[in-house]
Amino acid sequence: MSRLNDEIKAMNFQHPEFIPVTVGLLPATWKKHREKLNDLCARHPLLFDQAAIAKSDYDDIRGTYVRGDHVDAWGCVWSNIKDGMEAMVKEHPLPTRETIRTLKAPAEDIGTPHGFMYLRLADLRGFENLMIDFAEEPPELQMLIDIVCDYNVRQINLRLQKEKPANRIMGFGDDLGTQIGLAISPALWRKYLKPCFMKLYALVHNAGYSVYMHTDGRIIDIIPDLIECGVNVLNPQVRANGIDDLARVCKGKVCLNLDLDRQMFPFASPRQIDDHIRDVVEKLGSREGGLWLIAEIADDVPLENVEAICRALEEYRGYWKN
Repeated sequence: MSRLNDEIKAMNFQHPEFIPVTVGLLPATWKKHREKLNDLCARHPLLFDQAAIAKSDYDDIRGTYVRGDHVDAWGCVWSNIKDGMEAMVKEHPLPTRETIRTLKAPAEDIGTPHGFMYLRLADLRGFENLMIDFAEEPPELQMLIDIVCDYNVRQINLRLQKEKPANRIMGFGDDLGTQIGLAISPALWRKYLKPCFMKLYALVHNAGYSVYMHTDGRIIDIIPDLIECGVNVLNPQVRANGIDDLARVCKGKVCLNLDLDRQMFPFASPRQIDDHIRDVVEKLGSREGGLWLIAEIADDVPLENVEAICRALEEYRGYWKN
């Protein structure tokens, strides 16, 4: 309950006792390290549910994390070349604009998985085709957006009927950026996509819930827009956006669940990892709140670095209590 309270207090800038911290272990990481990772988790009960860890099945890999091809409800073909890592779409069901005109949203209800809005457009059309659509702005672009957005309205309404999260926060994920910026201009994003997120997140707020949004890539230019859309907790990548830019745009304005630097974890020393997490806390945190931290661990991260991440999170989650 303490962690739950800290999440809510940090989100609302109401002086949490500790910075909420999380370590996410990919299925491939469990598959590789197995009992050694289990032992590591046992040494860090503040970060891991020990009852759940004790039941770990190192080879229990599901969904698109299973190697091979998978077809989703929209007809997109996902390809996975490694068990335990996520797949990517390799076959897109709408190769021409004419096919958009006959598109029907799935009757199947699949919720709002990662990539539920913008990435779904790219999955359906293919990235290059979608970029040409945004450049030329044919009527089929808005048609496609409307079909996907209307489907998401239905899915969110169903989620609101079924889900009752204890922290009254509903989570969403859609990677809006590349490593260096948006794939389209901020102006085009505001014209075509912002109205969708405004509409979808309004449903959540009107039902009395807050919005958590994960989004990879450099999205610094539209963070004020995401706040305006109703995002209460934003989960951006630190490397793509930069600590100083995130502090300038976000601090005191929106709670961050900061995605710590996954790209450094495989190569850094334990000392560099400790310095990184301390730097994030010093620049983005405050006694009032507004900061959560999350570290996602892939199978290329050495166990000594996983240990360093856990130790630093445990130490710096109470930074202002010292």
